[in-house]
Amino acid sequence: MSGPVKSYAAVDLGASSGRVMVGRVGPDSLELTEAHRFVNRPVRLPEGLRWDILSLYGGVLDGLKAAGQVDSVGIDSWAVDYGLLDGDGRLLGNPVHYRDSRTEGVAEKVWATVPAPELYAVTGLQYAPFNTLYQLVADRLTGAERLLLIPDLLTYWLTGERGTELTNASTTQLIDPRTRGWSYDIAQRLGIDLELFAPLRQPGDPAGLLRPEVLEETGLAGPVPVTAVGSHDTASAVAAVPASGERFAYICTGTWSLAGLELDAPVLTEESRAANFTNELGLDGTVRYLRNIMGLWLLQECVRAWGDPDLGELLRQAAEAPALRSVVDASDPVFLPPGRMPERIVEACRASGQPVPVSRGEITRCILDSLALAHRRAVEEAQRLADHPVDVVHVVGGGTRNALLCQLTADACGLPVVAGPTEAAALGNVLVQARAHGLVGDLAGGRELLTRTQPLTRYEPRGDPGRWSEAQARLVRI
Repeated sequence: MSGPVKSYAAVDLGASSGRVMVGRVGPDSLELTEAHRFVNRPVRLPEGLRWDILSLYGGVLDGLKAAGQVDSVGIDSWAVDYGLLDGDGRLLGNPVHYRDSRTEGVAEKVWATVPAPELYAVTGLQYAPFNTLYQLVADRLTGAERLLLIPDLLTYWLTGERGTELTNASTTQLIDPRTRGWSYDIAQRLGIDLELFAPLRQPGDPAGLLRPEVLEETGLAGPVPVTAVGSHDTASAVAAVPASGERFAYICTGTWSLAGLELDAPVLTEESRAANFTNELGLDGTVRYLRNIMGLWLLQECVRAWGDPDLGELLRQAAEAPALRSVVDASDPVFLPPGRMPERIVEACRASGQPVPVSRGEITRCILDSLALAHRRAVEEAQRLADHPVDVVHVVGGGTRNALLCQLTADACGLPVVAGPTEAAALGNVLVQARAHGLVGDLAGGRELLTRTQPLTRYEPRGDPGRWSEAQARLVRI
């Protein structure tokens, strides 16, 4: 099959780095190349932890310049955080980082007005201390007339147009996943003015054209449209899961592990709330039913504390370390803040009466075993709570480079793991743009194109599954 090939710039912003990727898409081809990568380094100011949003915007502009002429631009990023604008559209300070401590104790105040079970029954969102709802209750919104989530803020600076993309809006805890619209009752009871938000956009909607000043700075010839994509990076990553049919689980790996299922309807039961599963919105009316797990953040922080040793050597040492000797709860909030991660891993093992990992290899093995165990728990519980059995686990994102973690996940889940693509969020971003411009069909068609064009690695489960059951029971007793 032959046909036109078009180029799309995918701006993909993670918690520790940003990148601008160029996807070249044809009826039977999909190629992704990196145009520019840049650091996302938060800044600790006297008032707290903040995102360096101007540096990120500069990285986006540099990336678009390096990308060359493209047919469209799309932006995805992490969720929950936002920038505030005054009446003239000017930014009121650097956006607050979700790891900032300002939301400590806020959830209890919210639940005094809207009890946690009721909040979940309406919004379906898991409890996390940094959810946008809790940030808004903690925030002093003096002078703010507009709130834009991070990818929408950057889109506004590129185009001058304001909107709120739906998949990211669903992480605010202010969207009803059944209606896929705002929950005005919840917002009103908590004193949150939903007029702060720009109108909702769907993935694939037009989001404006690059401003003349942006064209001049990037060297691009206009008009260049910006397309709303699944602007929550997990929504884009799940869109790029190369699955066929419905009987699959996914784990989007990176700083966080997002493990769960793709469903047609939310699961809003009290049992689901108690298990801390979330119902976020995906493409084409889907629901991302998943659990947030601390993810490779644990290893990233250890590597940083150790002075950035060679990761390959660390993983080799971890592969030689005793398996399942000690495990920790990878979702324990004690691991959320940065700093002293190796010591905190050791302290958690000591406090639970398990053998204390001593070497860097042993600590790394403890982390990877613990992540695989957390993946197992999430996949098993999601199937049970949603009554949705699966035959395979798809691992996408940065963790696909970690063969040991992929194999341990297959072993723990007792299911085949298909790893890839690595740049899932960028590929999902590109596919939504391509579909909006008529080059790709529905969600299944995009996934079929991914399966044919992207390198994938399959891991079969091995070893004694009973050892993982024992480790899980041990963790429950801790």
